[in-house]
Parts: sequence; C-alpha cells; structure tokens
Amino acid sequence: MLQSIYNDIISPDVTLAGAIAKLVLSLLLGAVIGIERRRKGQIAGLRTFALISMGATLAMLISIYIPQVYLGLKNGDPGRIAAQVVSGVGFLGAGAIIQMKGSVRGLTTAAGIWMTACIGLAVGAGMYLISVIATLLIIFILVNIERIEQRYNFLWESKIIRLRVPGIIQDIQPVRDIIAAYDVHISDEFMKHDYQNQQTIVNFMVRSKSSVNAPALFKAIKDEIDAISITITNEMNM
Repeated sequence: MLQSIYNDIISPDVTLAGAIAKLVLSLLLGAVIGIERRRKGQIAGLRTFALISMGATLAMLISIYIPQVYLGLKNGDPGRIAAQVVSGVGFLGAGAIIQMKGSVRGLTTAAGIWMTACIGLAVGAGMYLISVIATLLIIFILVNIERIEQRYNFLWESKIIRLRVPGIIQDIQPVRDIIAAYDVHISDEFMKHDYQNQQTIVNFMVRSKSSVNAPALFKAIKDEIDAISITITNEMNM
C-alpha cells in the first residue's frame, strides 16, 4: 500500500496521490517564503506566496496531464501551459512594487513572487529536492544576505533633502560641501526661488548609507545657511 503510494508520488505520470503530494509540498514551500516576507511588513505574505506556488504547480500538472491523457503522448509538450505562468505572474510582481517619487519599494518581494512561481513549476514537474533547495536558498538570501548588508553597511538609501532658506540664494556650493563631508552623494538637485516670500527652496536627491548621522548633518547645514527648515523625505516637492 505505502509502496504503491510512493510510486505514484515519484511517477512522472499525473496520479491522484502524486498531484496531492505536489500541491501540499508547493503550499508548504510557498508559505515558508511568504512568512519571511510578511515578517518584513510586506503586503504579500503567507497566503499570497502559498497560492502562487500551488497555482504554478497545478499549471504544470495540467500541462503534463493533457498530452498524456487526451493526446496519448508520453513525449508531448508539457511546457506550453507552464510557460505562461512565468510571464503571467509578472502582473502579481508589478502589484507588489510601490512606486514613489524618488524611490521604489517591493522589488525584492516581486522577485520572490516570480521565484516562488518557478518553484511551484519545479514541484509540479517532480523536481522535489531541487524545489526544497531553491526554497532554502531564497530564505538564505532574504534573511542572511540582508544581515550581511546591515552588518557591513552595504545598504544605500535614496532620499531627498529639502531646504527652505530665507532670501534668494544663488550659490549653494557650501551646502554641497557639507553634504559631501558626511559621505552623502548628491545625484541631482532642484532649486526654486520664491520671490513673493523671499525664500529659496532646494531639493537634493541623495544616496547615503543608513549609518549617516542625519541630525549632525542637518545642524551643520543650519549653522552654515540659517535654514528655515530642513526635511528628509521620499517625495519631490517644489
């Protein structure tokens, strides 16, 4: 009995026991990845990743089943339906990406969604060990690589430093020098002269490491140009 069930599970043909085992395994592997993403506060979590993985597995099972049962082909093309999963899952990845002025969030989750779909396809094709290994590698990347980035300060953040300065300022090179002294790199800048209120508004698009001492940087800028306000944000506002 048990030997028969085991044979059905590892069989390249689509069987009831094999299909159930593959769907359960893909559910578990997808859920593991979803738990990690949810722990990071992402909208796509356990249920989303589990459904994506199971859906991809079901698509692969259908791809294998149709040529075998309806066409009587052992060497049919089981990749025709499954291939659409790889491209079709893109809309879910796009939905996980949040576009804001000056920054993009969700790329890692979108990549995880795409990879989870591929894992589901692999489970459906009977590549159990490879699917498990791929899941473990994804968890390693999402958890440990991030810790390495944080430990060795590899993380760079894109922000916008906004200054509101009294008077019509023409030369902001001193501010550039202060920002550069704190190892903050200016990628672009935008200046607006408000003649009605006699103010100058400057937006610096910058890249910096998370270890930057922002309060000290702001104080240095304040001491240099006596700014009315200094803010840091993700959105451009002229």
